[in-house]
Amino acid sequence: MKEITVTELSALTEPVVIDVREPWEYEAAHVPGVVHIPMGEVVARIGEIPADVPVHVICALGGRSAQVAEYLAARGHDAVNIAGGTTAWQQAGLPTEQGA
Repeated sequence: MKEITVTELSALTEPVVIDVREPWEYEAAHVPGVVHIPMGEVVARIGEIPADVPVHVICALGGRSAQVAEYLAARGHDAVNIAGGTTAWQQAGLPTEQGA
């Protein structure tokens, strides 16, 4: 499975990022510009996830996103896990948004 750090993610120009955390986690703080698809909805909403560009997957620490990235990769997506997740993003002092 492919994996990048939050620093590497922050250097990308307009990456596609899927946040797979629960709604309450997402609303508390999330990376600007992410698409919120909770892990439990990924199978039903897979049509919303682009298959023609790299898709970066984030959660709180990296465990759930790794599972979703593996699932997407098995279905032909160029999926990349974000190591350390939103927690690492915040610890690095990178900007976040709040709300739905």
